[in-house]
Amino acid sequence: MTTFIHDVLEDLYKNNQNLSGLTFILPSKRAGLFLKHKLSHVVNQTIFAPQILSIEEFVENISQLKSISNTELLFEFYTSYTQLTKKENLDTFETFSKWAQILLQDFNEIDRYKIPQEKIFNYLSAIQDLKHWSVDENKTQFVKNYLAFWNKLNTYYNHFTNQLLNKKVGYQGLIYRKAAENLNTYIQNNPNKKYVFVGFNALNTSEETIIQELLQNNLAKIYWDIDAAFMNNKKHDAALFTRQHLNNWKYFKNNPFNWVSKNYSKPKNISVIGIPKNIGQAKYIGSLLSKLQKNNNSLNSTAVVLGDENLLIPVLNSIPNTIQALNITMGFPLKSVPLASLFNALFKLHKSSSNSFYYKEVINILSHQFIRPLLHINNVDYASKLIQIIDKNNLVFLNNERLTEAAKEASKIINLLFSNWENSTSIFLENCSNLIMAIKNSLDKNKETNLLSLEYVYRFNELFNELNRLNLEHKHIKDITTLHSIYKELLSSESLDFQGEPLQGLQLMGMLESRVLDFETIIISSVNEGILPAGKSNNSFIPFDVKLENKLPTYKEKDAVYTYHFYKLLQRAKNVYILYNTEADVLTGGEKSRFITQLELENIHKINYKIIAPEVPNIEPKLTIIEKTENLQQQIFQLAANGFSPSSLTNYMRNPIDFYYQKILKIKEYNEVEETVAANTLGTVVHNTLEDFYKPFTGHFITENDIKSLKPKIDETVTHHFKNEYKEGDITTGKNLIVYEIAKRYVENFLNSEIKNLNAGNKIKIIAIETDNNVEIKIPEINSVIRIKGKVDRVDQYNGTTRIIDYKTGTVQQNQVEVINWQDITTDYKKYSKSFQILTYAYMMHKSNHITLPIEAGIISFKNLKAGFLKFAKKDSPRSKKNTLITNETLMAFETELKHLILEICNQNIDFIEKEI
Repeated sequence: MTTFIHDVLEDLYKNNQNLSGLTFILPSKRAGLFLKHKLSHVVNQTIFAPQILSIEEFVENISQLKSISNTELLFEFYTSYTQLTKKENLDTFETFSKWAQILLQDFNEIDRYKIPQEKIFNYLSAIQDLKHWSVDENKTQFVKNYLAFWNKLNTYYNHFTNQLLNKKVGYQGLIYRKAAENLNTYIQNNPNKKYVFVGFNALNTSEETIIQELLQNNLAKIYWDIDAAFMNNKKHDAALFTRQHLNNWKYFKNNPFNWVSKNYSKPKNISVIGIPKNIGQAKYIGSLLSKLQKNNNSLNSTAVVLGDENLLIPVLNSIPNTIQALNITMGFPLKSVPLASLFNALFKLHKSSSNSFYYKEVINILSHQFIRPLLHINNVDYASKLIQIIDKNNLVFLNNERLTEAAKEASKIINLLFSNWENSTSIFLENCSNLIMAIKNSLDKNKETNLLSLEYVYRFNELFNELNRLNLEHKHIKDITTLHSIYKELLSSESLDFQGEPLQGLQLMGMLESRVLDFETIIISSVNEGILPAGKSNNSFIPFDVKLENKLPTYKEKDAVYTYHFYKLLQRAKNVYILYNTEADVLTGGEKSRFITQLELENIHKINYKIIAPEVPNIEPKLTIIEKTENLQQQIFQLAANGFSPSSLTNYMRNPIDFYYQKILKIKEYNEVEETVAANTLGTVVHNTLEDFYKPFTGHFITENDIKSLKPKIDETVTHHFKNEYKEGDITTGKNLIVYEIAKRYVENFLNSEIKNLNAGNKIKIIAIETDNNVEIKIPEINSVIRIKGKVDRVDQYNGTTRIIDYKTGTVQQNQVEVINWQDITTDYKKYSKSFQILTYAYMMHKSNHITLPIEAGIISFKNLKAGFLKFAKKDSPRSKKNTLITNETLMAFETELKHLILEICNQNIDFIEKEI
């Protein structure tokens, strides 16, 4: 396959042109690299390489202006804006940057297309005046300010461009306009230079002026890369601009038009492949490349062109390991490197001038991969230590002093990260620079393994140096919020360039990088509406009709540019794979592109269609089974000897796997910071408060006065226990204050119910409070010691009847403490877990000789306090009479089921099998 660049060089060589004396102008620098490479294939002798320039470089040479970044343009424009706008009407830099970006784009277009500035700005001002009731004498101040802004556009433009020209800098459009104005001077100063323009398509007015002038003066040649299939079809947008140039340029009236080729109609293998989701496209590209490599070892003439450049990272991760030679023309976005997330977190943390930081933001920074090594001092991991302190002490909000107090040895880094930055841009930039140097020094200790990380640090150091320079020079950044928006603007335009062999192996590029280049095999991704082409986006202050009137490009011209690039890729290719996303997404592209439909309607090539669906294996859900080995059996017997608690036994009833994880492997649930008081914390506070209140009455009958004397202590005791359980968590505001009040209300309501019982003539004697039990059970089938242990909340005598009481802060109903069939008590967790618990307490108390049968056992539910003492009851059928007394017969029946449950846990032949919950 011969390429367009090769054909151009061969034509020049055959026509005896001195290639060394030519200056080649191309749409991009990358195309220049390929041109230099192709020279060796055309020329048979040693020559000096010609000068090769991109169009931007060439225009800069003519204009004698230097291009500056978009961010710096914003600062320069704001300087003009502040000098021309009254102080009371002045926008902040952050507000200004939002609309100024759009206006700068319009300035750029106006200049590139050489539109008379005053004419178009006056036109825009008149339109706005008409829109806002120009005949209305009573204009509001807002409307007056709005119209004043439009009237000043020409003033803004003149002041801003003069300011740039005085500094010998400019934006792209200004550079183009000045180049067109300076062209005659440039020609006079360089009368012997010869130029060759290669592979252009859409040209702005300035470019057209420059190229036509050089052509008319016989100082240049131009080569177009267009196909007859597009040129002969007047409705085909791929040749929209080329037809205009052919028809409108005087030069082509008397000179040949090079070239209209006939490559597109040659046989091609075109496959259109629909794939769900972007990640599906990335994975398919990987498998496609693997297949292409097997068929042809070399991928030197293969290119992957990404319609959506966000696919770069997924595609890189999908490329087969067997592909050694790879060249990536797109840079890796700096905003995607791990270090970017650290500075985003710092911006988020310090946007307010508060000294108090939210714990999640603090943990996010402490656990960052670039910060953890800085906090590893003298073999102590202070990052982990601080995170543990935050979790343990329930610190929802904390400050620099609290952090340095907990880790004094790491105070230097902690102060750098968490001291009050006072919403000051200078402090922020200084601290970020110091932090970058600290990270660099840490990475330098193991330089060989940290080369990539050091590259990240170097690029961020450059970025913050640039921010610091702009801030010192212009002083427009007043706070960290504004600095953040400028930082994001700079970050979005920065990238890490990949190193590779640009002329060998697989080429991975964006659509614009493919200009002028030809490949035998092409894979194009994301060929969806809204991506290829981009669609009707109109980010401009200039209305559509005004653009048409002044011959400025609209979405139609932009679509035509995409059309040309798309068909240019297909023009000389032999194998084409067009991928599109079958899952329509309004944010990142809709249905398949119109380009695919256009290929169908042309009917020039046969198109192979394919819809790829990922292979989803039918994985049957398998319940986890843990086999009881001898070692595991020993651990179970050790646990049994220490004692099963009622909660651990009900945990086994609920799901044996949970029992295995929590009791055998000792895996506890992750202890997170409680921003809102958790239910178990509330329950513990209420239990501990009642323990403090009733412990002194053990062995005594309580009176109404005894209970009344407890009421004044509620606030103090509940607060004390909240401090013990909730540590440094705040209970003075929000939901936590409500939970705190609920805890006090629970205790007070319970005391009121006790007073009500005593007033009714009932006699209550406290026998035990929070009694620890640890009893041994003899099970003949098990030789080892088996124990049951647990703490009973309260044992009392109520009118002579002994009661075992379990407190619950949640809601419990009477039917949850009733049993019909004894066999169900160890199998139906939802229905009988509470009955099982209170019977276990009764069984332990009886075995340890703390009580004499018969007794009652039950639950007092603080959310269902009106129901009173919910007694355990045995029934023969759902409608039969309840038996609430627990007798020896009751406990014997329960003991049988209890032993069955323990036997199952200890039986080596019965594995731990997960239950579906």
